[in-house]
Amino acid sequence: MHESHLSSASSTSDAARGPWYAEMNRYHWFVLIVAALGWLFDCLDQQLFNLARKPAMESLLASAGAAADPKAVDFYGGLSTCIFLAGWATGGLIFGVIGDRFGRAKTMMITILIYSLCTGLSALSWGFWDFAFYRFLTGLGVGGEFAVGVALVAEVMPERARPYALGLLQALSAVGNFGAALIGIGLGLAQQSFENGLIAGWEPWRWKFVIGALPAILALVIRAGLKEPERWQEMRRQAAQTGVALGGYRSLFADRRWRRNAIVGMLLACAGVIGLWGIGFFAIDLQRSVLKKTFEAQGLSGSDLAGRLTIWSGVASMMIQIGSFTGMMLAARICQKLGRRAFFAIFFVAAMVTTMIVFRYLDDISDFWWMLPMMGFAQLSLFAGYAIYFPELFPTRLRSTGTSFCYNVGRFVAASGPFLLGQLSSTVFAGSPEPMRPAGLVMCLVFLLGLAVLPFAPETKGRPLPED
Repeated sequence: MHESHLSSASSTSDAARGPWYAEMNRYHWFVLIVAALGWLFDCLDQQLFNLARKPAMESLLASAGAAADPKAVDFYGGLSTCIFLAGWATGGLIFGVIGDRFGRAKTMMITILIYSLCTGLSALSWGFWDFAFYRFLTGLGVGGEFAVGVALVAEVMPERARPYALGLLQALSAVGNFGAALIGIGLGLAQQSFENGLIAGWEPWRWKFVIGALPAILALVIRAGLKEPERWQEMRRQAAQTGVALGGYRSLFADRRWRRNAIVGMLLACAGVIGLWGIGFFAIDLQRSVLKKTFEAQGLSGSDLAGRLTIWSGVASMMIQIGSFTGMMLAARICQKLGRRAFFAIFFVAAMVTTMIVFRYLDDISDFWWMLPMMGFAQLSLFAGYAIYFPELFPTRLRSTGTSFCYNVGRFVAASGPFLLGQLSSTVFAGSPEPMRPAGLVMCLVFLLGLAVLPFAPETKGRPLPED
């Protein structure tokens, strides 16, 4: 009764103070925009890879003299995704500690340079293994950027604006994903104009990675205008006087409270990351196989068929991102209204059900317009929840380290997701007409892991960022 009264009073007080963004000044907005652009371009790279993965595997396997049969393409596509995720996890763990010890802004600049330049190198691949190596290096930068970005925003924003700003940062990632889809559609249209399917002598998937190198310019903006959060600077001064370590996994696990939060956060992230990268993003490959049969029945072949499939892969990605943007824009409001744990419970169930519907029933172009946005809404909303929740679990001296641990150690486990999907498709369900469907349905059970962990997750709604 008392807690309900306090909550009601707090809501009334917030309403009287006006909208959350009224408390933000020009520098707050600058920090949010720069951090959001860093993550937006990060997600652009991820989605360009998802769109390029299948045609890249077909091309690279064929150039190596291997028969690019569908099973081999699925296997190596899954393996390349595993390697990318392993790089992502490794980079996140390394740069999370660096972000706590040497500063959020400096570390963000380094990670953006790494993922941009190595994305460009992916366009020069001549075989599977050098392609996988470039994707691993790209993953190092991608994994490091998220944790330092959300730590930076969490520490700079006014208290009331913090969850909304973090939710907006994550929601704007959908703009990067949407941009990747538009790039894919544009390249597909251009591909149809050339008889051999090449654009200026290169296959469209290579041009996707060339475009993905452009965000390196953002690093110059960060170097010029971004400063370290005052909260972090004060913590660094105190650490110098007391000898307390900034960052580091030994410090993270030395304290029972932070150790518990790290393990709970990591398991929550595992469910969402495996669900997205091991299942959800493979819906683009699923729709490609569905439409290939349709277009071949219509008599399309060669560059016309390849271009049409490239275009529709972009459309499928756009549908997912329309749903995800809507869900992530609502995530902060739901987290503030119902609490963090209730939010995750709702969306783990929603993600499991909607993904199962896609892999079981998606069978026609008409299904794209509602099934894929529905799945994107449920799956990607979880990641807005992570952006809000993980920085609230750790003190300033361990915030980047702890957030990285949650978000990226889960990726080592998640890296097995695409490989497992490929194995289920190529072995267990190889006799099925469309092996990816039953494989995806089985893997949807991973969302139950998130539900199982929730009773152990601390509720952080309405609480300030923790300190020792």
